[in-house]
Amino acid sequence: MFKNQKLFFSLPLTISGLLMLVLGSRWMIVDEPWLLDKVANEERLRMTFEELFDADINKTLPEYLKQIYRFFGLWVSSLGLFILLFSRPKLIVDKRVRITLLICSGVMIYSGLILGYALIPKSPFIYLGWCLIILHLISIYNHKVFK
Repeated sequence: MFKNQKLFFSLPLTISGLLMLVLGSRWMIVDEPWLLDKVANEERLRMTFEELFDADINKTLPEYLKQIYRFFGLWVSSLGLFILLFSRPKLIVDKRVRITLLICSGVMIYSGLILGYALIPKSPFIYLGWCLIILHLISIYNHKVFK
């Protein structure tokens, strides 16, 4: 039973960490990462990217956006790696580690979803945020029943 409790706690967090690691890596390697969320970004800008990049003053904007998205991807990947490494069954035996992991991942997931709704509500990443919340809640529940 003890092994199952560890697995039921760590598996949702492990999946969350892997998702974040993959998505963050994707933002770092795609040539035009702002197009991964094109509809939501263009709605926020109130213009298309073609219109935005056509202006002479914005000719260097694509390279700047690449730089910003690379850092964002690195941040998301790093957080995913953090969650992945700290959700290992050998570490979560300690209640303090579980609580710290739940707090850190929860703050990031819930605040990210709130910002998503506030700034880019049509983003497909909103659905990912809800998936991460469900996984987080499963881990919280299993933390409560963990003995």
